[in-house]
Amino acid sequence: MSRPDAAGVDPAWLPPEAFRALGLRRTLIRGAGPLVDTVRGEVANACGRFGGRLVEDGGSPDLLLEVADSQRGTGSEGFVFARDGGTTTVTASDARGLLYGLFHVVRLGEAAFDGESPRETHRPATALRMLDHWDNVDVHPVMGQVERGYAGGSLFWRDGRARGERERIRAYARLLAACGINAVCVNNVNVHDAEARLLTDRIGEVAEIAEELRSYGIRTHLSVTFAAPIVLGGLPTADPVDAAVRAWWERAVREVYAAIGDFGGFVVKADSEGRPGPFAYGRSHADGANMLAAALAPYGGTVHWRAFVYDHRQDWRDRTTDRARAAYDHFAPLDGEFAGNAVLQVKHGPMDFQVREPVSPVLGAMPRTRLALEVQATQEYTGQQRHVCWLGPMWSEVLRFRLQEEACVGETVRGGIVAVSNVGDDPFWTGHPLAQANLYTFGRLAWRPDADPLRILDEWIALTFPAAPERLAAGLHRVLGGSWATYEKYTAPLGVGFMVQPGHHYGPSVDGYEYSPWGTYHFADRDGVGVDRSAATGTGFAAQYAKPWSEIYETPGTCPDELLLFFHHVPYGHVLHSGKTVIQHIYDTHFEGVEEVAEALWVWEGLADLVAPARHARVAERFEEQLRCAREWRDQVNSYFLRKSGIGDERGRAVY
Repeated sequence: MSRPDAAGVDPAWLPPEAFRALGLRRTLIRGAGPLVDTVRGEVANACGRFGGRLVEDGGSPDLLLEVADSQRGTGSEGFVFARDGGTTTVTASDARGLLYGLFHVVRLGEAAFDGESPRETHRPATALRMLDHWDNVDVHPVMGQVERGYAGGSLFWRDGRARGERERIRAYARLLAACGINAVCVNNVNVHDAEARLLTDRIGEVAEIAEELRSYGIRTHLSVTFAAPIVLGGLPTADPVDAAVRAWWERAVREVYAAIGDFGGFVVKADSEGRPGPFAYGRSHADGANMLAAALAPYGGTVHWRAFVYDHRQDWRDRTTDRARAAYDHFAPLDGEFAGNAVLQVKHGPMDFQVREPVSPVLGAMPRTRLALEVQATQEYTGQQRHVCWLGPMWSEVLRFRLQEEACVGETVRGGIVAVSNVGDDPFWTGHPLAQANLYTFGRLAWRPDADPLRILDEWIALTFPAAPERLAAGLHRVLGGSWATYEKYTAPLGVGFMVQPGHHYGPSVDGYEYSPWGTYHFADRDGVGVDRSAATGTGFAAQYAKPWSEIYETPGTCPDELLLFFHHVPYGHVLHSGKTVIQHIYDTHFEGVEEVAEALWVWEGLADLVAPARHARVAERFEEQLRCAREWRDQVNSYFLRKSGIGDERGRAVY
């Protein structure tokens, strides 16, 4: 059993001091099996450090951790927590629940052992809480080691093979289990030749990774290419209704489960951005997904079929084509046609993980299909982990959003909640140490989508900096709590999106994608800015929503300010609900955003005496870059719109 810091990297939200309250107690553990052994090892390590001890039956424990048949009502991962008569108890129907119960005690700290506590039942709202790693086995000439990765190389792969750093992988699994994540896909959804072979002759490398992840209750998934029967099997076709193709997949799946008995399933990107898929054979996405689902079904596996399908060779002159419409147009007509173990994985917005988008209408349009919500923890469009941008409030808004009156998104995604991982081989895991908060928050919100994200933030602060003085806790809360809103202020305004440098997506380029084939336009001209997506005069995207949202989004007068330019092309003098004109909002928010970054840097500098020097220096260096980049965003965006509109800043500030 690894000690908390045995991997030689930052312990993140599991530093040894976070286990002090647990390690001071006498603990009795009842149960058997590998995961119970993991629990026992965690407790033994804590006791060895802080002076407590494991006791046998017949003693009088301070903490009882028990697997008990009587708790079957909690589900396979739930647990019951209680404190009565001086003993704190955690009981679960299986070892997974016991593991999560242990980390619940760690989060509570001394509060877990104070006073009396009535029985509390804890169970995850979603059965699958997964991270998708966009890791490449080989270093790709364009995408690098990790596509959209901002924290170094892959934890799993290096120099074309598995890294074999089992202790590091186990430390990673431990962090994930402590925040409630229970599944990991270990390779890129853009599957190249080396990644394709993981399915067959290189499955042993995946099995080694799965062994370490399994030690903390995490199931391994694999991204596969739809063309695998051609690429790997030598068949002339990958047609999903072809008998030979189906037989090939059945054999491949059988061999995967022979190597990894608890394998979770496949993640598939098909007919998207050049990836192969069923369209080549005149088949539907349901045909493609169901073929893989049938191969996985005998073993309890699941296929996660991504709904990110759109025309990436759009003519920018054609205003009738709208990338935002694509997922709904492709998939909503297929509702009810997907197999029970096929999950449609839907990005939270209709475009591509922008700092502000409406919730995807697909999430409310397919009641007979298992849907999974996909968010992006890696900060592709939100500062690439060079900027502080805590995404908890964004994800919470999506999860709480009611596309239909009877249920919010967090209650309708029966297929799970998935995040694109923000982790690499950086000593701080996420490159920017404060970006660890995004990974932790994702896990906790996936477990309980209605949780208050600010409370989760405070929970992360308390774990990561145990016994921190109030000045540090308050400073971290101040720096992180409003950082998403700050990032939005100095980047693309009012939901219009993108305006980034093409390709790598870092830094401002207002027209960077304006005349490209990617469908990511803002249509700014001398008269106004924004995309008309109304049903009356635009692309009709607004009509993909059920009422009342179709009506709210249809007109500028009812559309929320923060999404105005996503749904409408309006004059620069259009007055927002806030009372400001569009052009003045652009000026004001971009100046405010820079000021807020400068203030956050000032706060961080004032915490130097309370934070480890290496961590403080890394964050300070990232803040300096964030401030430089925020100024660049401010000056380029404001200058662009001054020149387009001819309307100056009413406050007379310098616009270049």
